[in-house]
Amino acid sequence: MDRQSLFAGIPDMLDEQKFAHGGNVRRMAETVGCAPEEILDFSANVNPLGPPPWLGQVVGQALRFVDAYPDPECHDLIMAASEKYKVWPTQVVAGNGASELLFAIAGMRRHRQAIIPSPTYVDYARACKAHGLSIVEAGMTGDFQVNFPAMGSLLRTSSLVFLCSPNNPTGTIFSPADLREVASMFPQSTFVVDESFAEFLPEDTDRLVRDRPSNVITVVSLTKFYAIPGIRLGLAFADPDVILRIRRRMPAWSVNILAQRVGTRCLRDTGYAARTREQTGLLRESLAAGLRQVPGIKVFPGVANYLLCRMDRVGQDATWLRDRLLAEHRIGIRLCGNYTGLDDNWFRVAVRDKDDNESLIRAMEAVSGTARGPVVKRVKRTPALMIQGTSSNAGKSVLAAAFCRIFLQDGYSVAPFKAQNMSLNSFVTDQGGEMGRAQVTQAMACRLTPDVRMNPVLLKPGSDTGSQVIVMGRPVGNMSVREYVEYKPRAWEAVKTAYDSLANEHDIMVIEGAGSPAEVNLKHHDIVNMAMARFAEARVLLTGDIDRGGVFASIVGTMNLLTPLERDLVEGFVINRFRGDASLLDPAFGQMFEHTGKPVLGTVPYIHSLGLPEEDSVSFKEGFRPEAAKFPDGECVDIVVLDLPRISNFNDIDPLYAEPDVHVRVVTDARDVGTPDAIIIPGSKSTVGDMKALRGTGMAAVLRELAGAGNRTRIVGICGGFQMLGETVDDPYGLESETTRVEGFGLLPVQTTLAPEKTLTRTFGVHSASGLPVHGYEIHHGHTAPLSDDLRVALRDNAGEPLGYMRTDKRVMGTYLHGLFDSDRFRRWFIDQLRMDRGLSPLEQIQTTFDLEDALDHLAGVVREAVDMDSVYKALGLSGCCAQASLFYKMGG
Repeated sequence: MDRQSLFAGIPDMLDEQKFAHGGNVRRMAETVGCAPEEILDFSANVNPLGPPPWLGQVVGQALRFVDAYPDPECHDLIMAASEKYKVWPTQVVAGNGASELLFAIAGMRRHRQAIIPSPTYVDYARACKAHGLSIVEAGMTGDFQVNFPAMGSLLRTSSLVFLCSPNNPTGTIFSPADLREVASMFPQSTFVVDESFAEFLPEDTDRLVRDRPSNVITVVSLTKFYAIPGIRLGLAFADPDVILRIRRRMPAWSVNILAQRVGTRCLRDTGYAARTREQTGLLRESLAAGLRQVPGIKVFPGVANYLLCRMDRVGQDATWLRDRLLAEHRIGIRLCGNYTGLDDNWFRVAVRDKDDNESLIRAMEAVSGTARGPVVKRVKRTPALMIQGTSSNAGKSVLAAAFCRIFLQDGYSVAPFKAQNMSLNSFVTDQGGEMGRAQVTQAMACRLTPDVRMNPVLLKPGSDTGSQVIVMGRPVGNMSVREYVEYKPRAWEAVKTAYDSLANEHDIMVIEGAGSPAEVNLKHHDIVNMAMARFAEARVLLTGDIDRGGVFASIVGTMNLLTPLERDLVEGFVINRFRGDASLLDPAFGQMFEHTGKPVLGTVPYIHSLGLPEEDSVSFKEGFRPEAAKFPDGECVDIVVLDLPRISNFNDIDPLYAEPDVHVRVVTDARDVGTPDAIIIPGSKSTVGDMKALRGTGMAAVLRELAGAGNRTRIVGICGGFQMLGETVDDPYGLESETTRVEGFGLLPVQTTLAPEKTLTRTFGVHSASGLPVHGYEIHHGHTAPLSDDLRVALRDNAGEPLGYMRTDKRVMGTYLHGLFDSDRFRRWFIDQLRMDRGLSPLEQIQTTFDLEDALDHLAGVVREAVDMDSVYKALGLSGCCAQASLFYKMGG
């Protein structure tokens, strides 16, 4: 190869280095051999608050118009700009980012030279070079101020002058009044003022957008302030004739429909702008203060969303610092050696959020040898998979249990977590703490003992507007919605502490969301969906129930309502409860990907007779629950369960569904009760209120009639249902009613007194009539005492204390023991009693075992087959870990 060929590419390489920018995350990742998302990028200056929360909605709406050319005049965008900056529409032009406008301005060819005070943004020189303008680089003062007096001799020649305020990279500003004076003195020159970062200044700052001499062009970037660098949008302000000349040098349809729609909304969002200015200023000063404590780092004052810094340590420059931060901490900074007037000792860092800024400070301390603690690099959190849904009852709890069991089968230590659960279906742990039943099932899937850390906040609604709030297993009070919103910051601290403690003990976390992450009225104080996902650094699977219909619209709609940062957390979608040939859904999956950019990672079939507790009371109240295969109707017993307005712990009934000789009916209307073999009154969060409701609907009269002589129906009350069966319920503290005493149904001679103290305990005992062991837990306010000697103890705990009472004819029984029917032997004895009452022979032998192990393994097998587990493991940073295990379980291992 000859010498000319050998060196032919060197000028291009030098140009590439001279005009290099920050933000090239892909190249940083390639340098250190990691994924781009692992890089914490301080080299690009973007709003630390992230894009406006409405961005997804506006983009989604704009997509409806992508089949038409965008408005070449950008009418709506220009009108919004003229309204915001109080200028005439003829004085504004929009471009595909500020850079396009700068290149168009440099191409107007009205001047003999370009003057660029340096150091400053490198693309000014690039634009001038592209259009053949000779460049004169004028130095700044020692404190990086524009030296207007020294520029006077240069301005005698007609010049195009590029000024940046706030300056990039120094963060300094010049006086608009000084420029107005200089511009009037040299009318033959044109002054281009780049205010790309001026939106970060206080709102009352004097700027050159409106009060602008005729030979001044002001350029504004929406990319930086509104955190939309991927959309690209800039504005230029000038006299109408200048605006026309700029437009002639720009391509048609330069600003696409997405940018026009987003930009219009940005310019009218005053709330977001105010929050940005306030928060960025605080974050900048905090970051500057932290960096100034690092030996050898000089931080220069600035007013934008970045800071210029200099390495002042002998033998170490900014290149050395950049390489150490990237290799050891996955942090990228912007070298400033390619700015005229600066050398390799200079660098620039963006202002990011509080945690990221702290990570940078700690990393700087670490490479300087002055670390405050043992943590000297970014430590990746415990891998976490989060299941969120498009709605309640989308199957989140069951899918979370499935993934818990799959990870366990694959050899990982895994734990479940749900930050906040709203449910009346609770459980008592061995330590006497109260938590949601769904997380108990998930704990069983992990083969772990239930722990309140798995569900640190439990809300038990007592009315339409208030709930009992339970934090780390203990009640902290009854709160209205407004009171709980005010309390939430304290609850959030408990959530974070519980999660960190639990995550530190396990290899993988499986987190369940609540309701939908797109509830826009709740997002500002969210602690259970995307806020939790961000804190845990979790990858999110968004699931929807196709059996209910509308799943594709609900998924796409949910994604459109999420912010860009939230959408980034979503790994993909899971379609749940599908009946039929899944291949028929492929065309819909393609459209969903086009709308959201996210894949469908699995289609889980409808699982009949799942054998697991429902995630909430929705299915129970709809009267639907899959049952096991049954004997013929004439050989089955009929059990009615009363649907209470404030029903709690309805899972007490679950074991009965699995019995082959039991039909369970959930009844709301007294006319539908009939003459069943048994009636079960389940637990209630509001005994007094539900008792009044049953009396008002005529249900209480039906119960009294069926409990009378000559009838064979047996009535069982559990917890709140037990209290209703008595003569009276006293409420001296006004816990549930303004009335001190309320009449009960009078079916048991007992009296209940409600008390503020809550009984929370795991309980083991014996059923008196059968002599069989029973077990479960107690959750109740108050105590129940007998009023007559004509009463028998129905159950006793292991200490011999009564757990419930029954009439002498054994046909009415009440107990505080939740989980009464979980005992296989007692459940069979109870059903056989009903069979004999009906005239059927007892079966005697246990027909089904209430053991969730087989059900969990079956569930895990179905979900493993339906979901792309390789993609799930890869998303968790555990790629390749599941292939062998999946094959093992498919082969029956």
